[in-house]
Amino acid sequence: MALFEEEMDTSPMVSSLLSSLANYTNLPTGSKEHEEAENNEEGARPSKKPVKAPQLGTLMGVYLPCIQNIFGVILFLRMTWMVGVGGVFGSFIIVFMCCSTTMLTAISMSAIATNGVVPAGGSYYMISRSLGPEFGGAVGICFYLGTTFAGAMYILGCIEILLIYIIPQAAIFKIEGLEGPEAELALLNNMRVYGTIVLSFMSLVVFVGVKYVNKLALLFLACVILSIVAVYAGVIKTAMDPPVFPVCLLGNRTLLSKGYDVCAKVVETDNETVTTQLWRTFCDSDSLDATCDEYFTSNNVTEIQGIPGVTSGILAENLFGNYLEKGMFLEKRRVASEESADSPPTGANRYVMADITSFFTLLVGIYFPSVTGIMAGSNRSGDLRDAQKSIPIGTIAAITTTSIVYMSTVVLFGACIEGVVLRDKFGEGVNGNLVIGTLAWPSPWVIVFGSFFSTCGAGLQSLTGAPRLLQAIARDGIIPFLRVFGHGKDNGEPTWALLLTGCICEIGIIIASLDAVAPILSMFFLMCYMFVNLACALQTLLRTPNWRPRFKFYHWALSFLGMSLCLSLMFICSWFYAIIAMGIATCIYKYIEFCGAEKEWGDGIRGISLSAARFALMRLEEGPPHTKNWRPQILVLVSVDAEQNVEQPRLLSLANQLKAGKGLTIVGTSVQGTFLDNYAEAQKADQSLRKLMETEKVKGFPQVVISSNLRDGTSHLIQVGGLGGLKHNTVMVSWPRNWKQPECHQQFRNFIEVVRETTIASLALLVPKNISSYPSNGERFTEGHIDVWWIVHDGGMLMLLPFLLRQHKVWRKCKMRIFTVAQMDDNSIQMKKDLITFLYHLRIDAAVEVVEMHDGDISAYTYEKTLVMEQRSQILKQMHLTKNEKEREIQSITDSSRGSIRRKNPSASRSRPSVDEGASVAEQPEDEVRLIHGRTASSTPASPTSPASPTDGAERGQTGANPEAGKDLFNMKPSPVDVRRMHTAMRLNEVITKKSKEAKLVLLNMPGPPKNRVGNENYMEFLEVLTEGLNRVLLVRGGGREVITIYS
Repeated sequence: MALFEEEMDTSPMVSSLLSSLANYTNLPTGSKEHEEAENNEEGARPSKKPVKAPQLGTLMGVYLPCIQNIFGVILFLRMTWMVGVGGVFGSFIIVFMCCSTTMLTAISMSAIATNGVVPAGGSYYMISRSLGPEFGGAVGICFYLGTTFAGAMYILGCIEILLIYIIPQAAIFKIEGLEGPEAELALLNNMRVYGTIVLSFMSLVVFVGVKYVNKLALLFLACVILSIVAVYAGVIKTAMDPPVFPVCLLGNRTLLSKGYDVCAKVVETDNETVTTQLWRTFCDSDSLDATCDEYFTSNNVTEIQGIPGVTSGILAENLFGNYLEKGMFLEKRRVASEESADSPPTGANRYVMADITSFFTLLVGIYFPSVTGIMAGSNRSGDLRDAQKSIPIGTIAAITTTSIVYMSTVVLFGACIEGVVLRDKFGEGVNGNLVIGTLAWPSPWVIVFGSFFSTCGAGLQSLTGAPRLLQAIARDGIIPFLRVFGHGKDNGEPTWALLLTGCICEIGIIIASLDAVAPILSMFFLMCYMFVNLACALQTLLRTPNWRPRFKFYHWALSFLGMSLCLSLMFICSWFYAIIAMGIATCIYKYIEFCGAEKEWGDGIRGISLSAARFALMRLEEGPPHTKNWRPQILVLVSVDAEQNVEQPRLLSLANQLKAGKGLTIVGTSVQGTFLDNYAEAQKADQSLRKLMETEKVKGFPQVVISSNLRDGTSHLIQVGGLGGLKHNTVMVSWPRNWKQPECHQQFRNFIEVVRETTIASLALLVPKNISSYPSNGERFTEGHIDVWWIVHDGGMLMLLPFLLRQHKVWRKCKMRIFTVAQMDDNSIQMKKDLITFLYHLRIDAAVEVVEMHDGDISAYTYEKTLVMEQRSQILKQMHLTKNEKEREIQSITDSSRGSIRRKNPSASRSRPSVDEGASVAEQPEDEVRLIHGRTASSTPASPTSPASPTDGAERGQTGANPEAGKDLFNMKPSPVDVRRMHTAMRLNEVITKKSKEAKLVLLNMPGPPKNRVGNENYMEFLEVLTEGLNRVLLVRGGGREVITIYS
């Protein structure tokens, strides 16, 4: 292993890696603390016993917990009522839809759970690690709220069983003698009072010791299984000996069992007709000639069997639904009834009536909580011996078992129980018995007590699980304001999370109606299941390399079907609650996104982003963008100091102010050196760029290159910046400060090379001069102008840039003015009209002015200034030439000497310094480039007053060091081309300074660079003269294409 001994610190040997993986244990969060707490309770010991590895198998760890959580209060309290109202056919559809949803979700969950080791955390862990912290936090909170409201629902079911079926006398608010809304309010108040008491007691139990809750779990599970077995036993018994549960009907209306002693109007006693209690209920006296209710008089009293048995054929009658409005009587089908349309119904408190308006979607919302609980196995993943094997098998087996039970009970209830009894939600027509209890064998009390204890157990489990889920979310730190709930007792118990859970659970208790709370938690569970399916589908479609689940029986189509079913059921249950639940999840998502979730979990959303980015980049490659879609994609070239800090931070401020057009921003810099030696410096520069971009709120990408010299590094950035079709089309570079100083000689050469490279690459160029005087993002201009000097057409960059700047709050109050220059042969009045029309079609609001600038004689000052410029240029060359540069200079001097020989012929005598511009045009070489000429000018900011040119005396002093060179310099005559350029620059500067000296920003066409590198210094001098006396100037050079259009 000597070959690898230098890498042992960072790359461990395979043997040690395998050993650490084999000893990995996925204990649930807080289990170590629990073990330590138990050890401390047993007394201090020299060495703590080791934490035991999880030992639960599929049956005890997944299957039975899922069975216990799925079977619950809805099965015992609402299943028979759902069958009676919705019919066997409609109820079967509801059960099938809900069970299919959970089965598809279980398949997706199994795939996620078997894709690697599953630490404790259940569905929250799976979603957050699959879809990212934003989705994970939003869905985690929804799942927490669903679990919390489930606890409220179980407590309400417990109180309902207690007050209606076990001890009705315990009611604080008496219902006897009340009817209608008053009786309903009294029942709800009883639920609120007792619910709060039970919630407080359960919270105390959970706070004191979770281990007692876990130990009682088997007892509660036994109650559930015993109750279901009793129901099936009762069904079998009805085939042989149906139980006696008579139901009394008046006409076709079901009577309250507490309103009669005998189901008859009169009875024969000792050959005498005697009225019954029922008679006295409907009549004003017990005499036979008393005045009675008209419906009572017109209809007969009949007694039917509440449970005719499975062989009675009642299934045909219960096959279809019988939805009721609130306050309607429970009526038996196919029974005649005489009712006068004119007489209003009286004695409403004598009949069994519908307490709520029922419809199909309501039944879905109430029933769905009875199929939740499928996450019980994955929530215990930390306790499983082999989670990847147990979770799929146990969960799918539990869902299969419960689905068979639910579907069979729908059919059996419809085949055994009379329809009016099924629709009797509280068993008011069967002596106040629990309707499902009337079917049970050997006694209804088996179901009553079994359901009571199972609801108590389910409530305790919810109050135990919900705080731990909240604690897991809080400890992940993705939602800052929840971090306090990550703390708890020394043994890891989530004390603060339990307190919040109790408060939220109390909201459900205050609602007090089981039928109103059930749809609420249905929303939260459905949303959680929907995202489990989405996570599996995305991972499958994206085919991420790490997606290798051991569970193979999944498919993305099944996951999408499950997701669609969840979304459909949400809106079927209640569109109102669905929108609220989605609103809560969206707010949490945006909050986490806004706070910046600093988590990288390798989630699928990042995979989607990568796939979408690749697709978009491929689409961009199909062709250049249309003019309407053009926007500045800026490459900002900055320089860094020795500490790798940016020297021109205001460049990023200007870039941010220009990004009203959105688009791409790349901030690039180069580090001198080699990649091996200077990589750390490059990383430091990258961090510096990122920090500055965050400060200036520039949304883009930093890019640092390492090159042997800064000139090549800048060239590399211009060439390779961006990716595919998402490349920069504009380069922003600062004007080189102090370029006339000898030590800055290389800076302006690099600058001119950037200008040349952008011209060749057809890129727009922005050069802000005196960048330090530009406003920061926090400043505001309350008034002022942005002046555009439009001299040559550059594709519209000069028009577009001020429009973009004025979208930013810094420049919003500034007004836009456009100046253009008219020459001798131009019609200035017509130019102004045309420009106003053009701006109108561009939808740009700006003032327009045409400035007339006629060609005049070249002044002696211009001639002298040009001469000084050329002399200075020759001196700088002689002072700063390197060895290689001297060799190149010898060749250039030889070439220029040949040219001077040609100029000494007689034909050259016509060229004199005093001639006017018109005369010199005929003498100029063919390759002469005017100062402002060409259709490829671009745009960039300019700067304040530039340093004054060196005086003649200073120049002469510098030449004194070399007498021979000085002699040649004094004999120099300025080039006619340079004289003309200097003349144009000075005339333009004079006009611009007069009109725009007080402007907040001046945008100006940038002349093209000289084709011959000998004139670099002169080019810089021309630009200095052009922008002299102006505070902020943005020199702009177009990229050779139209960037603005009048068309929509």
